[in-house]
Amino acid sequence: MSLKNKVLFITGASRGIGEAIALRAARDGAKIAVVAKTAEPHPTLPGTIHTAVEKINKAGGQAIGIQCDIRHQDQVTEAINKTVEAYGGIDIVVNNASALYLQNTENTDVSKFDLVNSINTRGTWMVSKFAIPHLKKAENPHILNLSPPLSMETKWFAPHVAYTMAKYGMSMCVLGMAGELKKYGIAVNALWPYSLISTSAMLLVSEKNPSIKTRTTEIMSDSAHIILSKNSKEASGNFYLDELLLRENGVSDFEKYNTTPGTSLNSLTRDFFLDSTQIQKLMSLRKSSK
Repeated sequence: MSLKNKVLFITGASRGIGEAIALRAARDGAKIAVVAKTAEPHPTLPGTIHTAVEKINKAGGQAIGIQCDIRHQDQVTEAINKTVEAYGGIDIVVNNASALYLQNTENTDVSKFDLVNSINTRGTWMVSKFAIPHLKKAENPHILNLSPPLSMETKWFAPHVAYTMAKYGMSMCVLGMAGELKKYGIAVNALWPYSLISTSAMLLVSEKNPSIKTRTTEIMSDSAHIILSKNSKEASGNFYLDELLLRENGVSDFEKYNTTPGTSLNSLTRDFFLDSTQIQKLMSLRKSSK
């Protein structure tokens, strides 16, 4: 299926995975609201809402840039209203905006706890809430959260309790809203990467540590495109893993996603929060494809 003329509301779309998802949809001719805080160039991270809009238009889509901090209700509702005014509605919401803070409890200030939880959990919940009235009117409505499977193991919490709570909050939105919104035919799903992804922020880290082997943002955008093209009444409440989803949909060439050419599958640096059942299934598919 194509996303032609679909209206996407993507948070954190000025760079990274959010921008990549927007560009993949743009190739179909989608209409995209680039929703992010960055309107002026960041001192270390490339990309603004304006540069993303330019790229999307060049890729074949239509875009508007909306400066928005999803911690604030008035900014969220204004961004949604601007999108509806520009494009007539909203078909898809991608909750990509997220804050990262990997510290244990003793080393986490209350302000940092508030930051990661207000952006990740509260922001995701709030954007979804105010988009629901418009999604109910859409032909094939989707909410997609960039969040992990709910693998409730101590090892995922102990190193960074506040951050894990914040990311799992996004995933609990998937679990709850998928059931809540089923009666409206609104699909709510999650997508998470098997390996670390070479976003601008991750590039700063990997440059100092060459042993980190990542994949490009395109593996996430290709995965998201598959999810958002599904029948919303038939595919909801799922926690998708990028490589596993792509393999199940016939993709066999994963070299194209390597940041470093020739990186073996076993050399990739795994992301956090991976579910053991999904990993076992992925490894089985890898073996069968050889």
